[in-house]
Amino acid sequence: MNIKRFSSTQRKWIIITSILLLVTTIYIVKKSSAKDPWILATVENKDLIITVETTGELDALNSVKIKGPDGMRKAGIWQAKINRLITEGTVVKKGDFIAELDKSDLSDQIKNAMDDLTQVESQMIQQRLDTTLNLRQERDNILNKKYQVEESKIKLEQSAYEPPATIKQAKMNVEKNIRSLKQAKNAYSIKKKQMAAKMQQIASKYSKKKRRYDFLIELEKQFTIMAPEDGMVIYDKDDWTGQKVKEGSSIHGFNPIVATLPDLSRMVSKTYINEVDIRKIEVGQKVEIGLDAFPEKSYQGEVTKVANVGEQKPNSDAKVFEVEITINHSDPIFRPSMTTSNKIITKTVRTQNIIPIEALFTDNDSSYYVFQKKSFGFEKKSVEIGEMSEQDVAIISGLETDDIVSLNKIEE
Repeated sequence: MNIKRFSSTQRKWIIITSILLLVTTIYIVKKSSAKDPWILATVENKDLIITVETTGELDALNSVKIKGPDGMRKAGIWQAKINRLITEGTVVKKGDFIAELDKSDLSDQIKNAMDDLTQVESQMIQQRLDTTLNLRQERDNILNKKYQVEESKIKLEQSAYEPPATIKQAKMNVEKNIRSLKQAKNAYSIKKKQMAAKMQQIASKYSKKKRRYDFLIELEKQFTIMAPEDGMVIYDKDDWTGQKVKEGSSIHGFNPIVATLPDLSRMVSKTYINEVDIRKIEVGQKVEIGLDAFPEKSYQGEVTKVANVGEQKPNSDAKVFEVEITINHSDPIFRPSMTTSNKIITKTVRTQNIIPIEALFTDNDSSYYVFQKKSFGFEKKSVEIGEMSEQDVAIISGLETDDIVSLNKIEE
């Protein structure tokens, strides 16, 4: 176009129109840029890490249970109130104080057992005295019978020159006294056995009462509970109330567990995987672990247990499977029940062209496309996809390494 051919008025309108078009274009571009700040991503050639992400809770791989007295039921004590208890989370050494139970019921039993023992002990002493006295009397009786036999024999000898009737009477007296001596000896033997049996009966009764008393005294010592090992005290939940054990709670004779001492040097993260993803989980898979309380921390772990049977999730129809992940590291900050983020690596696909999953769009289940950045604007481009993770997707064809795509959907 040669402006010189137009009149001055026409040239004036051409210049004004050009200026208006330029201003309008700048306004539209700026408005569009302000309205749609494109988020871009570059196609990277790298490994595609396919993961299943879930949350879990820290727990000790090994732990020791702190128990109350094992003999509570044997003593007829079905529960005992906790009078004193150290604070949960306290780090203790073996033999340190953990808790003290109320001894009221036990003290009554010890008093009754002591009274019973004292009574039987008195009976045993009395029986011993009676035995000594009775047997002494029987021995004296035997001795007297022996004297009678000797006297009758002397009289028999002295009656040698007496009439036959007198001699006969003397012989009869000797036989009578010998028979009486024999009876006395038999009576002594029987009496001795009777007394021994009574003593044995009372001694057995005493031994039984003594064992009961000693058992209760030993049980009383166990009402002061000490740490069986080193560790951090974590209180268990009461089977009846579902609440954690605390001062004023009661422990029960059938399950006298007060607390747990976890071994904090070996920790696991226990998590639950839904029934859709559980088929991807196998023992031995590597896991990246984070702590919600310390987001800057990260650890490596490994799946060590996968439940074969699912369980119902509370307030839901979904079923989940328990998975245990052993952490390969130890850290002083580890505490039971800390929340963990677990990224279980289920598969690694080598050297693929990878884009963020946000850059992939579809109009149906079988056709996918992206918006590839060109020199001017974007081009909608169909792509063939491969494996997909929760963050990225592999592109089999349609894009090359270092291509740039939009994470925004471009309105055509």
